[in-house]
Amino acid sequence: VSVVPTSAISGEGVPDLIMNIINLTQKMMVQRLMYMNVLQCTVMEVKVIEGLGTTIDVILVQGTLRKGQKIVVCGLNGPIVTRVRELLAPHANKEMRVKGSYEHLREVHAARGIKIAADGLEQALAGSAVYVVEPGEDVEYYKEEVMSDLSDILNSINKTDEGVYVQASTLGSLEALLEFLRTSKIPVRDVNIGPVHKKDVMKASVMMEKKKPEFATILAFDVKVEKEAEDIAEELGVKIMTGDIIYHLFDQFTAYINEIKEARKNEMALVAVFPCILTIYPNFVFNTRDPIVLGVHIKEGFLKIGTPLAIPTKECIEIGRVTSIERDHKPVDTANKGMDVAIKIEQRVGEREFAFGRHFDATDELVSRITRDSLDVLKANFKEDIKKDDIALIMKLKKMFSII
Repeated sequence: VSVVPTSAISGEGVPDLIMNIINLTQKMMVQRLMYMNVLQCTVMEVKVIEGLGTTIDVILVQGTLRKGQKIVVCGLNGPIVTRVRELLAPHANKEMRVKGSYEHLREVHAARGIKIAADGLEQALAGSAVYVVEPGEDVEYYKEEVMSDLSDILNSINKTDEGVYVQASTLGSLEALLEFLRTSKIPVRDVNIGPVHKKDVMKASVMMEKKKPEFATILAFDVKVEKEAEDIAEELGVKIMTGDIIYHLFDQFTAYINEIKEARKNEMALVAVFPCILTIYPNFVFNTRDPIVLGVHIKEGFLKIGTPLAIPTKECIEIGRVTSIERDHKPVDTANKGMDVAIKIEQRVGEREFAFGRHFDATDELVSRITRDSLDVLKANFKEDIKKDDIALIMKLKKMFSII
């Protein structure tokens, strides 16, 4: 096995690696390598070169390209029909990516990497094919053919009304990112190829209007973000996440989703009511009036600070909210099924006061006072905190409080 030292930073060793691959291919795949005079050419990159305008770097795998030929290239807004103005190639032992002078050619045979200068290439898509229209051939056929790859990818996307906006540099990278998002179960609303512009941010901002800030997000894979797009995104609350590694984008989005979920949970903490049933210890009643302080046993469900408590045996009167929980003389935020804790119940100012021994006693069970609104908030924001037993308890409490 040949080992070729390379550097992704300086590019050192990459030509040696390519040479090694070519040598091995020529030795081991002689029978399968055959030159054909049928054009096979792929756009690798779209660049603006001073003095030449917008150019495309292509890999000519099969066939021949000539200066002046009519070509068809896939574009963002439809097929691009133009003529080859210049065929450029780097000088011997030079890389096409490195800025420098180019060799001007009239004709190029496969296989080779070259640069094509032509008019109207600003919207050309990297990763798409290049077709040559010979005299007498139907250009409409090639226009349909060149757009088929893009159409196939766009048609394969399972777009949803609520999802992220995806932006990539090439057709291949877009396809790879969409497949990763599909397997990661991240919904996609729309896609685009090329730099992130203002119009992309405007499309993504629709999710803010739908009250779905987590999806007002642009996942920009290996593309630039225009300054105007950054400014409007900040103004509209759209999050633009950039990266040249798919997994890094996924990590950014996951962290952002978790951040939003936590913010929602904190915002809805007082509205969300978790199910619980408590029994009172008669020998551990520390204060009978507001604030009522009792020792209780968590019979079912789990108790959180902020939970409103009611007494179903006394016409479901609500006696107040739990403002503190102590276990073994230490404050806790949550008490689970089977625990024994001391709780403080505070009543609302200006409302009727209830007292232990007068309005209820140790024979009465205390239950969390759920409502339709609290259940909706629980379902929307705290679904992962609810277990199977809790669902059964919620159904029981719904019947108790006549909630539809």
